[in-house]
Parts: sequence; structure tokens; C-alpha cells
Amino acid sequence: MSTILHLKNVAKTFRDEHRKEARILTDINLEIKEGEIFSFLGASGSGKSTLLRLMSGLDKEFTGEIVWAPSANPKECGFVFQQFALLPWLTVHQNIELWLISRNIPLAERERRVKKELQVMKLERAGHLYPHELSGGMKQRVGIARALVIEPKIIFMDEAFSELDSYTAQTLRQELLNIWQERKMTIVMVTHILEEALELADRIAVLTSDHPSTISHVMENSLSRPRQKRSPEFFAHEDKLFGYVRPHLEAKERRDALM
Repeated sequence: MSTILHLKNVAKTFRDEHRKEARILTDINLEIKEGEIFSFLGASGSGKSTLLRLMSGLDKEFTGEIVWAPSANPKECGFVFQQFALLPWLTVHQNIELWLISRNIPLAERERRVKKELQVMKLERAGHLYPHELSGGMKQRVGIARALVIEPKIIFMDEAFSELDSYTAQTLRQELLNIWQERKMTIVMVTHILEEALELADRIAVLTSDHPSTISHVMENSLSRPRQKRSPEFFAHEDKLFGYVRPHLEAKERRDALM
């Protein structure tokens, strides 16, 4: 597979209200392959979401380079947020359509695309509803439809299933896999759940828990699809992945205990 996104020596520094600097990420070197599902895994506070925002262009303040392939347009990537991020004064249809309006897509084409994604995400009867009338699962269906409607080369997902109950999360993960297999877009996701990373991803990067954080391992997921989560092979991969993650979780626990 060809490289769609290349991170070269990426680092991120925050400044507090007193202009004091704190480096969060350092020496991030990584290639994302076109058409793969790539997952970042790490403890809370390890910089996973920050890294995703840098890659997607939502945060442009960093050092190093993030290089996109000529075939990909960084302005046309989708983003699925953990907290849904729907505009409460817009209907489901309008929330999905909004990103197309901002790209000056003609009305007829907007209607075609929105109708298609409403059907794909099983929201045909919800287009007229407002976010406060939706369940958490339906809100995230809108979030995924909004990301898909721009027909992106890459979709970034920031713990997109963490606010959902286990049954709804599992259902949406399977639907996402079906869409990915059909459309072959690249998905870059953040999670802190080992099982979720192994179920979805082709490769998994483990972030260290210290600051600044960096990538300690990139694990190839050789499990064939569809993945059987109760199989000996799945459990073996889970044990291997936990072996990469465990030292960083323990280090974070020791630091937290001293605070």
C-alpha cells in the first residue's frame, strides 16, 4: 500500500497562561498507508487526541512535518468526535449537510449525498429531528454520516464509541467495518480499549505515558477478517498488545500515586 500521510519528527508544545511551555509529544515518525485502519492506543493523557488533531489539521501549531500524498486533500478529511459535536439548533439533515455547504457543493448534489448517508447510517426517518431528540447511538450515527458525506480519503475518529453502551458500540463498529470494506477509505482512530483496537485496526501504535510522549511500538495486526474476539488467536494478540501497553500504564499509575 502507498503512503497517504507521513509524519516526520512531529512534536507538540503547549503554553499555559503564564507562557510556561510543556512539551506533550516528541519525535513522532510514522507513515499511514492508504486504505488501512490505523489505531493509536495509550493511557489517558498520553497525547492520543492531540496527535489526531495535528494529523487532521484541526491544530496547526507543531514542529516537524506532516506530509499528505498528492492524491489526498487535507481539507477533505472527515472527523468523528467523542462528544458528537452536533449543532443543537440544526436538524440531523442540516448537521450532515453543513460540511457540504462550507465546501460550496451545489444544492442538488448536497441533497443526493445527504440522502445516501442517511440511508447508510439508518437515519432515513430522523432527518427532521434535532440532536436533543436523539439517543447517544443516533447522535454518533449522525457524526459518522457527517464525516462520510464529504467522501473523504481519510476519516479521523477520536474515541468515537466510548460514550456509547457496549451493544450500540459493537453495532456501530461492525457497520463502520462494512462501510470501510466497501469504500476503502483510510481510517485513523484513537482508543484506549485493546479489544477495540484489535477488532478494527490493521496496525496499532502504542504511545508512552510520560511527557513528552512518543510512539514506543507499532504492532501489525495479523488477525484475518472477520475477527473472532473469543478465539485463541485473538486472545494471544491481546496479550501481546497488553505487553506493549502495560509498562506505560504502570508508569502512569506510579506518577499519579505521587501527586
